[in-house]
Amino acid sequence: MAEFILKYADARGKIHQQVAEAASENDLRDKYNEKGFLVYSIKPKSRTQSLSSINIGPSGGKKKINLEKFLIFNQQFVTLIRAGLPILKALDLLAERLTDEKLSPFVKSVRDEVKNGALLSDAFARPGVFPAIYVTSIMAGEKSGALVEVLDRYITYQKLNLAVKKKVLLSLIYPCLLIILVILLVIFLIAYVVPNFAELYNSMNAQLPAITMLLIAVGTTAKDYLLFGLGAMAVGAVSFFFWARTEAAQPILDRIKLNTPVFGEIWIKYQVAQFARVLSTLLIGGIPLVQALETAGESVGASLIRKSLEKVRKSVREGQTLYSSIKETGIFPELSVDMIEVGESTGALPAMLGSVAEFYEDDVQVRMQAVLSLIEPAIMIFMGIFVAFVLVALYLPIFSLADHMGG
Repeated sequence: MAEFILKYADARGKIHQQVAEAASENDLRDKYNEKGFLVYSIKPKSRTQSLSSINIGPSGGKKKINLEKFLIFNQQFVTLIRAGLPILKALDLLAERLTDEKLSPFVKSVRDEVKNGALLSDAFARPGVFPAIYVTSIMAGEKSGALVEVLDRYITYQKLNLAVKKKVLLSLIYPCLLIILVILLVIFLIAYVVPNFAELYNSMNAQLPAITMLLIAVGTTAKDYLLFGLGAMAVGAVSFFFWARTEAAQPILDRIKLNTPVFGEIWIKYQVAQFARVLSTLLIGGIPLVQALETAGESVGASLIRKSLEKVRKSVREGQTLYSSIKETGIFPELSVDMIEVGESTGALPAMLGSVAEFYEDDVQVRMQAVLSLIEPAIMIFMGIFVAFVLVALYLPIFSLADHMGG
């Protein structure tokens, strides 16, 4: 008898994870399926150090896959299955033809697992790099016998998700470039132009106005400590980058994002849209609410939201309604809670969650464009004022000397 790490949900939706003995993975799966349990995954115990070290989902592995290339893989995969090819043959064809060096070994691993008799959902869950929503959706497709439809829904979800992310990122590119150029201009003027004027005025023994003396003092100091300052900024940036990747930093950063004026509201709406989109996709695929909440929570990027959703899942499992559980967190916007309440009371929760996702995705894009349309002129105005200040401060002594010479 071999030992396996078993993860399953009971009839009440409670998630269990334990060590179980069986002759094989299939025997253990059949045993728990006959009891009415929903089996998430079965792993040989020898592959893991301990039960507590198991972590399913996208956060379970340090490696990440390119979601765009994974989307292309799924489009090809569903096309081959729809054409009548067996799953193993489809995986075999794709595994040998993938050009993505990061994705290819994982697909080959999935193919080998399926060839050895593992379920497709187990095979995708084992590497720990594929999105949790994808693994759970495939499991639902296996249960219902509608794998092609499930994959189609995932492809639609991923296309929408990637489209929203691209729009947000593209809208940020120009302001970021503008800010970088302004910083470089400021450094150039302060650290190069101002010190050169300072040497000129020193050689002339000119009487300088207070504004020029202040600017020259700042410029010469900046020039002396420029390398030190840049080094300190680089060390600080690298330190912050590594600190921000730690688990302890995530709640702090999320709180800062949440409390940031204007951007905090946009950030929380984006997270709500992502959560609603995932939950809607899972519920349409036939996943029970409690299990869908777990997967949706794992798929959300913000740790603050994930912890709130853990409380929501616990409350729903204990019999509370979804909207009241979400309302208790105090994080979700009131309108999203009201929409979920309507969907839950009318029995149209998946469709209403889809509407919530669409509404907030559109709202995020509109607000981002509005904020960025104000930021761009603000940056230009700041740059104009600063350049004007530098020019006036530097050329004021020259005008004064010209007046004296003319007199």
